[in-house]
Amino acid sequence: MTIVQLRYLIALDTWRNFAKAAKACSVSQPTLSMQIKKLEESLGISLFDRSVKPLRPTAVGQQVIKQARLILREVEYLRELILPQGKDGLSGSLRIGIIPTLSPYLLPLFLPAFLQAYQEVTLTVEELLTDQIIDKVLKDELDAGILVTPLEHRDITAWPLFYELFLAYVSDKHPLSQKSKLTQADLEFTGMWLLEEGHCLRVQALNICSENPGEESRHFTFQTGNLETLKRLVDKQGGYTLLPELATVDFGDEEYARIRSFKNPQPLREVSLIVHRHHLLKRSLLTAMRQQIVQSVPAIMLNPRRGQVVPAISTPGD
Repeated sequence: MTIVQLRYLIALDTWRNFAKAAKACSVSQPTLSMQIKKLEESLGISLFDRSVKPLRPTAVGQQVIKQARLILREVEYLRELILPQGKDGLSGSLRIGIIPTLSPYLLPLFLPAFLQAYQEVTLTVEELLTDQIIDKVLKDELDAGILVTPLEHRDITAWPLFYELFLAYVSDKHPLSQKSKLTQADLEFTGMWLLEEGHCLRVQALNICSENPGEESRHFTFQTGNLETLKRLVDKQGGYTLLPELATVDFGDEEYARIRSFKNPQPLREVSLIVHRHHLLKRSLLTAMRQQIVQSVPAIMLNPRRGQVVPAISTPGD
């Protein structure tokens, strides 16, 4: 068994196709196939079921792959310990995933300063949904993710960054526009614009208005993953939507006039940096990023006690 064979094994599990895995590893398909076969022979087991497409790991193969990922993490950690580092000990690459309801608002706040401070760091950022980020973090395809917590996952460690309020963005034609402050009981599903399935913000919005769900009464169904689209729908079609606080920071006077905050306890969401529970790699880089984010957001968002965290998972009965 060799480290190279374990890398090929992980690639094959990721792509579930010999040709794609070989391309990802920059080797020929016969080379990768031969090494996987040698690994299986040395272990005396079949690691993949080749009778199905895409191929999939056998039951014992899943356990071997899980352990192989742990071994490769330790190898990378050892390499980090002995390789020369750049300025302040921070260099190398960092792969981050971030959810769509954060990326357009958070990245411009901290990225310029981070990239300027750590010029020897190569940063790759992917905009993905929560489930996709978690999957890639667990497979070591991402070093960390920036998303909404808490999560119920035993292999994920979350480091809270900040807490942003939920605010209602209300058409001036909607009855809620007549209120200066809202309660969660004021909200109902009727007239509310939501993100499409897969976004944690959709789940949180439904959890906020769960006391008075109402019924959908529109003549059409529209699905989007973009908060700016929801805001424009409110402007043109009426109704209302819920926005996280960072999405409203740059609002002009006309847009700000449509904002309605909530009475206490105000609903808010917890934003965290997540890593694999066994991840020992790049802790200095991730700590530097955490510090830069915390320094970049409004100071008031660092206080978890100014509101009540809304679950980012479906509540019973949803």
